[in-house]
Amino acid sequence: MTPREFNERLAKRARKANVTVDPQAVDSLGAYYRLLEFWNEKVNLTAFSLKDAPDEAIDRLLIEPLVAARHLHGSHGHGPHLGPRPRLLDIGSGGGSPAIPLKIAIPSLLLTMVESKTRKSAFLREAARHLNLSDTSVETVRAEDLLTRPELHESQDLVSVRAVRVEQRLLTSIQAFLRLGGRILLFRTSSGTDTPRLVAPPLVYEATWTLVESLRSRLVVLRKML
Repeated sequence: MTPREFNERLAKRARKANVTVDPQAVDSLGAYYRLLEFWNEKVNLTAFSLKDAPDEAIDRLLIEPLVAARHLHGSHGHGPHLGPRPRLLDIGSGGGSPAIPLKIAIPSLLLTMVESKTRKSAFLREAARHLNLSDTSVETVRAEDLLTRPELHESQDLVSVRAVRVEQRLLTSIQAFLRLGGRILLFRTSSGTDTPRLVAPPLVYEATWTLVESLRSRLVVLRKML
């Protein structure tokens, strides 16, 4: 599949999800996907078969973060207000989705990706370099290990989590990175619950947003309160 064919398919999937993507972002997302496909042959970055860009892979890896970005911008009137330079900490970044597509969609994000596996974190650094992503860094540690760094406490506007089992212990740990009013973004699949029963102060359940209807995927938003 040529880059132009991929871009056309991506644009089609975006339209189906009611997302507008500018041509420069489409080019960047295509470059990210091709890099992910190349590395995935050597490093297990995603369980998806990426060859020939199946719709499910595009929807999960690219469209879901784009829909999330649309909600975060508040284009429907119910998304949170993001400051001019919002900080995002992505936990268990793996192959870079949702973090990298979110960064492409919201270039002002100050992005930190956390990935404990060395080969995966090497891919993330290469992707950031290849895509010229400014204000983007990678931490090759477990998220819990970052708790020993006081400068990261209450420093983030957003913490995103996908493909990580959501337990009370995890939520208690990662909320420490959030400023008051900051949000945890839980990317959930059809089999995952919305998890409000796990939420305990200082976190409160805020909203659930549909991402891709055909995948029955959604974004669960928790907010840090006093």
